[in-house]
Amino acid sequence: MAKIAVEEPFDDIQHALEEKGHQVTMFVNNSDIKNVDVGVVRHLNEFDEADSKIPLVIADGKSINDIVSEVEGRINR
Repeated sequence: MAKIAVEEPFDDIQHALEEKGHQVTMFVNNSDIKNVDVGVVRHLNEFDEADSKIPLVIADGKSINDIVSEVEGRINR
């Protein structure tokens, strides 16, 4: 089970990841992302992956299934 931070308001992504057995926390501020394996953000320009030191999945323009698949791919790397 991975720890994943999902940017609000993506409740649907949160539920899909929880159904896969992951522990999901929602966040509003970038400083809220700590001690997680992967972050799901709206746009990369809102959060710099280099600063976060965690892998990020960009949700913009992707389906929920695509996002879940990408998150699980990053966990398994």
